[in-house]
Amino acid sequence: MAFCSMICCGKGVDRKEKGKQQPTWRIFSLKELHSATNNFNYDNKLGEGGFGSVYWGQLWDGSQIAVKRLKVWSNKAEVQFSVEVEILARVRHKNLLSLRGYCAEGQERLIVYDYMPNLSLLSHLHGHHSSECHLDWSRRMNIAIGSAEGIAYLHHHSTPHIIHRDIKASNVLLDSDFQPQVADFGFAKFIPDGATHVTTRVKGTLGYLAPEYAMLGKASESCDVYSFGILLLELASGKKPLEKLSPTVKRPIAEWALPLASEGKFSELADPRLNGKYVEEELKRVVLVALVCADAQPEKRPTILEVVKLLKGESKEKLSELENSDLFKNPQSAVCNDEILASEESSDTIKEEKDS
Repeated sequence: MAFCSMICCGKGVDRKEKGKQQPTWRIFSLKELHSATNNFNYDNKLGEGGFGSVYWGQLWDGSQIAVKRLKVWSNKAEVQFSVEVEILARVRHKNLLSLRGYCAEGQERLIVYDYMPNLSLLSHLHGHHSSECHLDWSRRMNIAIGSAEGIAYLHHHSTPHIIHRDIKASNVLLDSDFQPQVADFGFAKFIPDGATHVTTRVKGTLGYLAPEYAMLGKASESCDVYSFGILLLELASGKKPLEKLSPTVKRPIAEWALPLASEGKFSELADPRLNGKYVEEELKRVVLVALVCADAQPEKRPTILEVVKLLKGESKEKLSELENSDLFKNPQSAVCNDEILASEESSDTIKEEKDS
C-alpha cells in the first residue's frame, strides 16, 4: 500500500521535527482492535457519521483509546483515511488530537486516537451533556484560546501549512480537564509554499462554511478562520450555527449576533446557562473577534495568530480598532446569508451538524 510506505519511510514527519522526537504512533493489528473494542460492540460506540463509526476501546495495558472505523472501503474513503493518518502523523501540539496508530488490513481502515473522556464540545453545547452545565465561562475561554492555538499550529508552524476545512463543535474534543483538542483531519488540505489558496471540491458543514469557499471552492487559512468565528459565537451564546426559525427558514448565528453586538448588547449574546456568571470584558472580546472572523469578505478577517492574541487580551489597540470598524457600523452589509447553501444539503460532502 503506497500510503503505508509513505508514512513508514518518515515522510509523514515534519522535517523540522526530525531528530527532536520519535513517532509516538504504531501500526495496530485488526485482531488487537477487535479485542480492545469487544468486537466493535454497539455498547462501545461513541458516535457515528458519514465516514463510519467511532468506538471506545481499552488496550492490554489498560490505556483507553478511540477507534474510528471507516464504513466501507472505496477510493474516496482510502484518500480520506490516508490524508488523516499522514496529517496526524506529522503534527504534534497539545491542542491537536494525537494519533496512537492505524490499521489497514484487507478492506478495513481504522484510525486509533487517545480517548477523550469529556467527548466533544458539541455534546456539551447541544447534546446529551448540555443540561449538565459543565462549561463555565473559564472553561469556555480556555477552549476558545486552546482551539485557536491548535489551528495556528496547522496554519503557521506545520510544514507545509495545513487547512482543516471542517472546524466545528463536534471536531473540538475535550480531555479529562476540559482542555480542547482539534480533531478529524479527513477533509484537511496541504497548502503549497507560496500559494494563497487551493481550489477544491467543497466539503464541510452547513453554517460553518466561508462564502468564498462554499460558492467558488477556494479553500485557504481564512476559511478556517471564518469557521472558527462561527464556533466562537456558538461557544459564547450556546446557540447553533443555524437556528431553525420555520420549516423552511434557518438564520445564521452571525446574522443574529451582529446587530446585538453593534448596539453593545453583549449580555443578550451570553449563553443563558451561564446565569450571568462571565467576565463582561472577555465576553465582549470573544464576540467582537468572532464576528470579525466571520466577515463575508476574507481580506477583512484576521489571521488565526492575530485571533490568539486578541482572545488573550494581548492586542488592546487592535481590539479597539475592531470595535470601531465599519463591520459594526453597517452590520447588514457584512453578514453572509447562508440561504445559498440550502441546495447543498443533500450533498455527501456538505453536511449539517447533528446533536450528540
